[in-house]
Amino acid sequence: MPTAPRVRQGMTLGLVFGAVLFAGAASGAWGEPDGSSRAPSSSDAGPPAGDLTGADLTPQQARQLVGASGDRWAAYLSPQQYADLTGGRYAGVGLSVDREAGGPTLVAEVLPDSPAARAGIEAGQRLVTVDGTPAEQLPVTEVVSRLRGGPAGSPVAVGLRGGDGDGPVRQLTLTRAELSTREVEVDHPAPGVARIAVHAFTEGVGDQVRAAAAGARGVVLDLRGNSGGLVEEAVATASVFLDGGPVASYQVHGEHRELTAAAGGNTAAPLVVLVDGGTMSAAELLAGALQDRSRAVLVGSRTFGKDTVQQPSRLADGSVLELTVGRYQTPAGRSPDGTGFQPDVPAAGEDPDGLALRVLDGLTGSAPAAPAASRAPAPAGAPAASGALAAP
Repeated sequence: MPTAPRVRQGMTLGLVFGAVLFAGAASGAWGEPDGSSRAPSSSDAGPPAGDLTGADLTPQQARQLVGASGDRWAAYLSPQQYADLTGGRYAGVGLSVDREAGGPTLVAEVLPDSPAARAGIEAGQRLVTVDGTPAEQLPVTEVVSRLRGGPAGSPVAVGLRGGDGDGPVRQLTLTRAELSTREVEVDHPAPGVARIAVHAFTEGVGDQVRAAAAGARGVVLDLRGNSGGLVEEAVATASVFLDGGPVASYQVHGEHRELTAAAGGNTAAPLVVLVDGGTMSAAELLAGALQDRSRAVLVGSRTFGKDTVQQPSRLADGSVLELTVGRYQTPAGRSPDGTGFQPDVPAAGEDPDGLALRVLDGLTGSAPAAPAASRAPAPAGAPAASGALAAP
């Protein structure tokens, strides 16, 4: 377990359900199980189960345990699923789905050059069936699980129709492929401004954000739709913009633990963070920390509202079982549970991207240039953060 007030380096805890890394749906939590050092995650489930590291369970027994736990964020992952999803790779068809309350299941995004893209599937279409089962009868997380429920080369049948719901259902059989998630995307909407979109916190994201922010006179960090991931990488990202200090704290079996940013981050360049209802888990933890530390202005809409922490246990066959064990708080002691975090500047019908740039422009007008030392990337091999954890 992590030590207070800092978390031991090398410890990883995931609080994001891997299947949602390219699904646009919140469904669970993950971490790096090592059998000894773990940081917890949390949920609204009942009392946590004991440590199951090394337990000799069949996949069926593990799934039954998850189902019987009453823990909405619990998850069972095969060894390959866990390695792929924390490493930013997965077997799937390359489409992201979304569903408003009571609404249809829609294709939210199609990954370029993916099986879905090659089949002519487009964002906005309705996903009607998955392997013959009506999508509306399944939770979004189950829809995602079925789309990604087999190895590369395996088939999955889908039925789609136009976004208006009219017309015949188009039946397709897609072949899953090994895909890479694009977790960090960067553009420069104005001279000296870096807009960095982080879609999920998988391995290496903190270093990618550091490289993208280097030399920028202002940064827009876009966490919209970020369902979380490895807390370790969220803390590493916080360390890009903070000079040490607290990022979050959490309780595990009554013990108080803290996550701390590494020293030496760029605290001079103005920072705006874009958030919305899809900002959850580790992304929510990061946004709340930067807001509490008065390091960033949050723009957009209220975040998802999940404060739970899951503990990963590596089973005897190498698979991973995640069960809720605690809850996290921001440096100011706030919890997003059920309410989320409110932005400092609500978009309120405005274009959030344009609003973020206007807010950043107002900040950069009075901000000093970032010192050269703070603009330099971290030396190779230097730790990005004092510890690792993933947030739901």
